[in-house]
Order: sequence, then structure tokens, then C-alpha cells
Amino acid sequence: MISLTLNTKKCMAELLLRETFDSFLFIEGSVTTFNKFTIDGYIHSDFYEENAPAEPYSVWKSLREFVFSIIKGKRTPLDFHFVFSLSADAVRTLITENALDFQPESVQGLYLNFRYDGSTLTCVTGTSLKVFTLDKSLDHAFDKWVEKFFAKHEIEYNVAL
Repeated sequence: MISLTLNTKKCMAELLLRETFDSFLFIEGSVTTFNKFTIDGYIHSDFYEENAPAEPYSVWKSLREFVFSIIKGKRTPLDFHFVFSLSADAVRTLITENALDFQPESVQGLYLNFRYDGSTLTCVTGTSLKVFTLDKSLDHAFDKWVEKFFAKHEIEYNVAL
């Protein structure tokens, strides 16, 4: 787990205006402007008559414009938080590429927790497993992956100590 302080303007542009985070699953979030808007990313598959999404959570792509409509305006939000997760396929790829001794099915989620407090945007990584282990290799691999992801998209950050 690492905590990154992000370049707010650049990261917000990547989150809301570009496709950078579109493949991530949106777990939950809230935005506080003149009201507090809370969004649960869990998909209620019984809503769909057919072709329900395979993942249990919405992809950010399907919610990005809606969230942007809440945030846009002359004033910045008072605060917000978003929880993103890698898809099952992305988890599998991360495990394979790093030759980790984990079964993808044992991973509950690999998370990005974004939090904006009115002035500072931070992202804290998180790992949740369905099994107990002292092995932190997945945590470390995910943390490195996140740092590379931000660097690739030119999102400046500082690692909090």
C-alpha cells in the first residue's frame, strides 16, 4: 500500500475528460458540491433483460460523463472520493507478468482510492485477498504497476512517507 499525492489538475483531466481510467471498475464514490452525491458502482443484473455486464461493477467509462456533470462548474467540489478496482482480467495479467505465486481467484480486488479534500488529491492503493497470507509480493507488484501507470499518463505524483 502506498499513498500518492497527485497533480490535481492533470489527474482530474485524466479522470474526467480522457479515457485513461475507463477500463477500471468503479466500486463506489461520492462528490460533495451543493449536495452530497453518492454512487454505488454495483451492477444490479436483474435490471437488464439480457446482456448484463460480466463484471459485478460498472466500468468507469459508463459513469464518467455522469460524474463529470456533477463536478463541472465554476467552483471545485468541496470533496470527493472514488474507489476503482482492476478488472479480473487485469488482475490475472498483473499476476502472470510478475510471475507471482497467487491464484487470480484468491484476489478480492486491487484498488485505487482517490480522495480530494478541497485542495489536495491523493490516491492510496489497496489489496484485498480472499485468503490469508503473509506474502506481500502482490501488494508490491501492484504498487509498482500504479506508479508506472501514472508515469505513463504523465500524472505527476509524490509518494507520501
